[in-house]
Amino acid sequence: MSASNTPSAAAQPQSAPAGQPQKIQPLYLLAWFLCALFYFYQYAIRSAPGIMQDELTHAWGNSHLGLMIASYYIVYALAALAVGVLLDRYGAHATMPTGIAITSVGCLIFAQGSVAAGLGGYVIQALGAICAFVGSSYVAARYLPASTLALFVGLTQCLGMAGAAFGSKPTRILIDPAGSFHLPWQTVWLGFGVVGICLAIATWLVMPRDGGDSAAHHSHLSVANLLKPFKTIFGNPQSWYAGIIGGLLFVPTTIGALGWGASMLNKGEHVSMAFAASDVSMVPIGWVIGCPLLGWISDKIGLRKPVLIGGAVVMLAAALCALYVPVGVMPRYSVALVMGIASGAAMIPFSSMKEVNPPEVKGTAAGAMNFLVFGTTGVLSPIVSALMGTGGATMAVFHRAFLPLIAGIVIAILLAFRLRETGWKAQK
Repeated sequence: MSASNTPSAAAQPQSAPAGQPQKIQPLYLLAWFLCALFYFYQYAIRSAPGIMQDELTHAWGNSHLGLMIASYYIVYALAALAVGVLLDRYGAHATMPTGIAITSVGCLIFAQGSVAAGLGGYVIQALGAICAFVGSSYVAARYLPASTLALFVGLTQCLGMAGAAFGSKPTRILIDPAGSFHLPWQTVWLGFGVVGICLAIATWLVMPRDGGDSAAHHSHLSVANLLKPFKTIFGNPQSWYAGIIGGLLFVPTTIGALGWGASMLNKGEHVSMAFAASDVSMVPIGWVIGCPLLGWISDKIGLRKPVLIGGAVVMLAAALCALYVPVGVMPRYSVALVMGIASGAAMIPFSSMKEVNPPEVKGTAAGAMNFLVFGTTGVLSPIVSALMGTGGATMAVFHRAFLPLIAGIVIAILLAFRLRETGWKAQK
């Protein structure tokens, strides 16, 4: 695509480019940043109920966190398919502010305080929150240079991890009964809602006012027209490779490290829970480093597969060290940090998913990618839990339970060799 086909931001400040820009334009960069800020915001509110467990238990008698979280991710995965179609059909200007507003309304409902409001508000947040990462990826793929796609996808994930941290410590400070603020937890959710409304307005003002990518998507609504992009994506074997690879590289950190890691260190390695929690916290810190770093390397060298495979191999080595090398042999916190950095390779397939499919379905491709990643998590999570069984929390039990996660990394590496190279160097 030649640069001459791209209108300048000055000439058309509120229009989509006729072709993808070859240089970063400030307006489009700001549009991406607001979407990424939404991802930061939704991660902050997603993690907040866990920090408020005591307060929610006191208010509701039973915090219902298990039901809330399960309902959230079921809705989140299903909504991923729908939001991709909406982005392709109507564009980011119509879809992103709406998604942010829905998330904000969910926060305001949660703030009402009842069990029903909490469950309902949290599920409504999931409906809007899925727009965050899918929308950020869509805006990066549509309005920013193709040579920077992996970098901006990684930066988006980086902001999400920062949001998870923001939803934890500052929220605890605000509601801590022994702290200086001691705010009611309902007030915190009202604050989340107000912040979301402001972000929705800012996004609506900044986002380019264009429609979807394909004129065909503006034909009448019908089942055939809605299914057409899914047939394109799921009929492409490369889409399955990208989705399964991404999912298999996510679960060792989400299910393994963050789900069971602290328990493994505490009960299997017999270290204090304080040390275990601190060690596991190095994984998301590694994400913050690894996601943009590996994306930048991939964009810099113009290749996806070497970075993907290399990161996955390092991740496999770190996972094996975590399971089979006793605590104290390796430098303190190093294994978790390296595993987190290397797991940034899981973001590379998100770029590949868009690049192996036609440009007019990039939004649907991002939604399908999230669906496949969360679907993989949904399949492996109960398997790991079942393998834990009731045999006690010994290292032998953890070795058995984590075997599917280790096997998953190996499978992801093998599948990566089947994935088509889509970096800019391969397009020359």
